[in-house]
Amino acid sequence: MVAAPSKPAEELREGNGSLVVEPVPAQAASVAQLAYEALREAILAMDVYRPDADLRLDEQSLATALGVSRTPVRQALARLEHEGLVQIAPRRGVFIVRKSKSEITELIRAWAALESMAARLLCERATDEEIGSLRELFSAFVDDDELRLHLNEYSEANLRFHQRIIELGRSPVITDLVAGLLVHVRAIRGRMIGEDDRAERSIVDHMHIIEALEARDAELAERLVREHALDLADHVERTAARLD
Repeated sequence: MVAAPSKPAEELREGNGSLVVEPVPAQAASVAQLAYEALREAILAMDVYRPDADLRLDEQSLATALGVSRTPVRQALARLEHEGLVQIAPRRGVFIVRKSKSEITELIRAWAALESMAARLLCERATDEEIGSLRELFSAFVDDDELRLHLNEYSEANLRFHQRIIELGRSPVITDLVAGLLVHVRAIRGRMIGEDDRAERSIVDHMHIIEALEARDAELAERLVREHALDLADHVERTAARLD
């Protein structure tokens, strides 16, 4: 179930292949802004790479679901197209964008550059308590001999870890640049985590990254975060033929 934007982000990541939106309230913000926020959060919460994902959007259906007229929905979709989240095709309709395998690998490489710089900045800007919160994300999984039985929970912690590094870097520029990559990188991370022994290797990588951050070793943290992301790009390039 996809939540409205006022709900915590953790409630938005069910990873299903359908877009579900809730009515927007008539509050101080404009209806168009609220419609945009609701649709954007709904798209970000989707697993757009599921084989059965419904990528086509219908203006009237969205307006009905949101409890608004079609005009704010049309305005919201125009903004989302500008952000690269949807494509408006004349005489065909509106579709949520799904990238090719080559595009995804390039997006992940861009993410690697941004997240690794955020890790370097984190070493300078985050408090000890904030860095310690990263370790807490994995406290339930470090000694879990049956990690594969808890992949959904681990996947959520994994996604939150990478987003938290971006947040703690406290760079508005990096945060804005990452926003356009998030829907695709998050979906691919979620889909790939259960393949081969990626979950087990992932948690080892995360612990090494956290140790570097705790030591405030900016160069090591930057390198480990970059290598971790680039490993995902290489894995997608080698194995994700179904994305083409």
